[in-house]
Amino acid sequence: MKNQTQERKGDHIKICVEENVQAKRITTGFEDIFFVHRALPEIDHEKIDLSTKLFNHKFSAPIIVGAMTGGTPEATKINTTIAEVVQELDIGMGVGSQRVAIEDTKLESSFVETRRKAPTAFLIANIGAPQLVKGWGLDQAKIAVNMIDADALAIHLNPLQEAIQPEGEAKYENALTKIKEIATGLKIPVIAKETGAGIAAEEAKKLEAVGVKAIDVAGAGGTSWAAVEYYRAKAAKDNKGQRLGETFWDWGIPTAVSIFEASSSVDVPIIASGGIRTGVDAAKALVLGASLVSISAPVLRPAIKSANQVRKILEFFIAELKNAMFLTGVDTIKKLRKTPIVITGKTAQWLLMRGFRPELLARQNGKYRSKRS
Repeated sequence: MKNQTQERKGDHIKICVEENVQAKRITTGFEDIFFVHRALPEIDHEKIDLSTKLFNHKFSAPIIVGAMTGGTPEATKINTTIAEVVQELDIGMGVGSQRVAIEDTKLESSFVETRRKAPTAFLIANIGAPQLVKGWGLDQAKIAVNMIDADALAIHLNPLQEAIQPEGEAKYENALTKIKEIATGLKIPVIAKETGAGIAAEEAKKLEAVGVKAIDVAGAGGTSWAAVEYYRAKAAKDNKGQRLGETFWDWGIPTAVSIFEASSSVDVPIIASGGIRTGVDAAKALVLGASLVSISAPVLRPAIKSANQVRKILEFFIAELKNAMFLTGVDTIKKLRKTPIVITGKTAQWLLMRGFRPELLARQNGKYRSKRS
């Protein structure tokens, strides 16, 4: 018999596949970011090198498949399918919250199989900040890490989802202290990861100060977990949950803004996620300050079908990133991060109002990564 957490994870997969849970009125902000096209790229497309290094791990491209699921039979198939492809492509992936398997060890297989399919890929374990606040600590973190022999641990921050979910645990008091305990107690890097509402400069600084080694901003503009909970509430005929889900459907900091705010304010690597749908989006994220780009929703449906479908999506994504680099005249990821971009519209307005200097990136040559004043 499924426990409540396992049943909820199954609901999440089903809703994300069958319903439109994408942002409605808020966007990622990538539509406001423009590359300066190079009519004379002066490079050979075939010689473009997408490889990058983070945490002493070399990635063939600066891409990971983000955390989605775990703890159910459907999740086992999804995770193992993705793992097979990321191993082949030499990129990385994160697993979904491991809470269900820590609470019930019989459910570990949906996570354990991930490492078996991806013996050398970069894998990110996952636990939630609300569970830390409720009493979890270093012991549970180590269980999650050992379960998949993880290269890093993500502590996910999902206050929006918890505040809307009927059985949610909207308890974040002293969460930063608990994150510090894990970040300083583990031998592997700890990543603080939002889940679709973004991370502002202020929180990025606090997370860096307690020892977090990377920040996954997971901004608004892609999958809305308020929307996911809206559909769960609708199925349960929970009027309050529906109202909350609808009201907060588009809550959050747009992804492009969050990348810029975080990367301009801290020295730890930034992982860009939240509505990144093409390799061009990825290229923009990297210039805005990201070290890696994480995609989830575009991979979910293909992962249910086959490894070949996942491979096809990721290869398209990588080809788009490579083309964007060619058209901006850069042949390495390091050079891409220094290429000029023009930031316009609401994204520029937001950043200016918050005290940043987005105009410097239009003239950058590698020395204009300006910290917030």
